[in-house]
Amino acid sequence: MNDLPIIELDGMKSIFISLILILLILTSGCAEKKEKVNLSIVQEQDIRVNDTAIKVAIASVVSPKESHVYYEEMIRYISKELGGPVKIIQRRSYKEVNDLVKNHEIDLAFVCSGAYIEGRSDFGMKLLVAPQLYGKTTYNSYIIVPVNSTYNSMLELRGRRFAFSDPLSNSGKLYPTYRLSLMNETPESFFGKDEKGRDNYFFTYSHDSSIIAVAEQLAEGAAVDSLVFEYMKETKPEIISKVRVIETSPDFGIPPVVVPEDIDPFLEQRLKNIFLKMNKDDEGRRILSRIRIERFVEINDSAYDSVREMRNKIR
Repeated sequence: MNDLPIIELDGMKSIFISLILILLILTSGCAEKKEKVNLSIVQEQDIRVNDTAIKVAIASVVSPKESHVYYEEMIRYISKELGGPVKIIQRRSYKEVNDLVKNHEIDLAFVCSGAYIEGRSDFGMKLLVAPQLYGKTTYNSYIIVPVNSTYNSMLELRGRRFAFSDPLSNSGKLYPTYRLSLMNETPESFFGKDEKGRDNYFFTYSHDSSIIAVAEQLAEGAAVDSLVFEYMKETKPEIISKVRVIETSPDFGIPPVVVPEDIDPFLEQRLKNIFLKMNKDDEGRRILSRIRIERFVEINDSAYDSVREMRNKIR
């Protein structure tokens, strides 16, 4: 069998192709060959029960076109460290990725902080590693508005059209909902209904899409991942110039890389070692620098306690 990454498409076309690609590199069996790797996409309809390929998934943080360019090199790097088939499984939402982990259909996933605490509580999802950026393993939620608007606080967005990213997103849904709860409000009561009686908020399912929605004034406010925002400030300044931040959350534990609770210990250690050593050679450091990651590190579950506290208070 050729050592080719396989990507299962589930109706989302290229939407997650980029980030999904990063995962493919993480998996793969035990051969120690260092052959040149060819990347390919194979369309399949189902996850085969007896498939021996290592399966990885990633929930959408940014939309596809951007991530493919930046993660391709990382995929090639990690693929050289692995051998055997890798299958990448794409899903639109964080919940769908969590369900794959819960149902033992994948071996590894990239998730957000909110999805991690849900998965940890629900079925024992385990931390593998986390990225370190700017010397930190934390990030924030930004509340943003159009640059030419008069809004200067969350309170001023009452009755306005608002964009959330994903229902399980910490920075894109949980934090702003918690923020509203401090005012004895919910998204439904605070943002209200539009002229057709529909909720005056919507989900974009990626943080860059939420930023673009505000930049193009399709929404009058949004809650977004600070890491995506700062990355776009460097790579898409023409979009960021159309929005401004009116509120920054406290620090939260950064979105981690996770594995199922009952993952094979050998595979778990193999994947962890690949991540942890990536910053220790020239090629790995160069690839990480392109996506603004300094290195991957081990992280303790307690880093996500503040996210749990918000979730518990809302519930």
